[in-house]
Amino acid sequence: MQMTGAESLIRTAAAVGVEVCFANPGTTEMHLVAALDEVSGVRGVLGLFEGVCTGAADGYGRMCDKPALTLLHLGPGFANGIANLHNARRAHSPVVNLVGDHASWHVHADPPLASDIESLARPVSSWLRIAKSAGDLARDGAEAIAAASRLPGSVATLVVPSDVAWGEASGPASALTLQPLASVDGTRIESVARVVRSGEPTLLLLGARGLRERAQRAAARIAERTGCRLFCETFPARMERGAGLPVLERLPYFPEQVIELLGSVRNLILAGVSEPVAFFGYPETPSRLVPDGCISHRLAEPEEDVALALEDLAAAIAAASEPGGAEWVTPGRPTGELTPATLGAAIAAVQPEGLIVMDEAATSGLPHFLASAHCPPHTYMSLTGGAIGQGLPCATGAALACPERPVLAFQADGSGMYTLQSLWTQAREGLDVTTLICANRQYRILRIELGRAGVPEPGAQALALTDLSNPSIDWVGLGTALGVPSERVESADAVVRSLERALAEPGPHLIEALL
Repeated sequence: MQMTGAESLIRTAAAVGVEVCFANPGTTEMHLVAALDEVSGVRGVLGLFEGVCTGAADGYGRMCDKPALTLLHLGPGFANGIANLHNARRAHSPVVNLVGDHASWHVHADPPLASDIESLARPVSSWLRIAKSAGDLARDGAEAIAAASRLPGSVATLVVPSDVAWGEASGPASALTLQPLASVDGTRIESVARVVRSGEPTLLLLGARGLRERAQRAAARIAERTGCRLFCETFPARMERGAGLPVLERLPYFPEQVIELLGSVRNLILAGVSEPVAFFGYPETPSRLVPDGCISHRLAEPEEDVALALEDLAAAIAAASEPGGAEWVTPGRPTGELTPATLGAAIAAVQPEGLIVMDEAATSGLPHFLASAHCPPHTYMSLTGGAIGQGLPCATGAALACPERPVLAFQADGSGMYTLQSLWTQAREGLDVTTLICANRQYRILRIELGRAGVPEPGAQALALTDLSNPSIDWVGLGTALGVPSERVESADAVVRSLERALAEPGPHLIEALL
């Protein structure tokens, strides 16, 4: 059966289970847009900025464990989405980017939107190809989807010149066979078993798929048997939390705190995570944070079967089969002044079972993480790559991935402005996302970093460059204009009431919490 290359590509994607395409298309993508009408099963979702599309694909991939498509317009459109593709790469999220390009015979004329897409895509893509013919486009798409889907997940980018999209093709391609995660060999398991049996102070650090439920339960068995401490990485891509699961401590953000923590530890076991490094370089502070006297031991890489490695380690040390977990405790409802601590307590007091929390609350977020350890079971996601503006898009993608579950976008005000167009997509699609804005009206982390840089009393220009109060951002007005019912609260008890109502009602909501 004859069809366009674009239709063969979309039919291939639908046949292998791709269900969503986050799109901000332009002229060069029109045949791909038309193909979405010809093929049932792939839902087109419009984002008003490419960073919304790529961030939403990240959130979708984290929750579905399979890729969505993004559809982006040439190099400039792709460039607008790179920041959240950087975050997706760090999160090991499966994402397939379809990037339109000029017709192959037209690009040599150097039209205004011509650019080096390959150079833009390479740093954030584990798989990259420029399609050469309509007849091969379906196969290119199948390979891109397979590359992105290969666990633990990655970003694949397929550049589609417009003449390849409109050219004739014979039909879709077959799905490619995916290899399972590699198992950790018994020699490494036994080596780590000797370490945890030694009785020396040991810390087991979990990351990537080591923070899923199965892996955590195995880690809890190891901790109960050996007394080792359990930690999660600083910024988890996806972490199951709450009643019935172990309470994991969180690796600190600032490097001196990590060095101090590991200074009391003889052995650091790495499961699905690399050795800790400083987020930034500071004077007289090392990049790698494992101090002398602490020895790192690799149990499993993110590309390996972390859960199975932890289960094998638990068996090797004869750990009990049923680990303990956090008891289900509902915190009290805070009242009075609204601070990061009372805001976190308010969320914990009302969050329902199954809630998905996307935390880009920055300096306001840690109190909720600490308060919610014994709450009903829930999923926690965070800013993985440090490129702010991830929270609102990621929450949008998570809501599309799990329409039966409520989503909380716990969002700092400054970084929320990067991708506030996500609210429009949430309204258009009727997504159950409650956005809680932490409105401290400043880049507070930068005020902290000024102090760490030896500037305890910033001058007028430094203060102005970290201030968001002149003029103040009207989040209620912005949310309303983008179709999301919005309100402003100024006390802890008001947050409790508003959040409880928003989480119970279908559709998107926005709450601006003045801190």
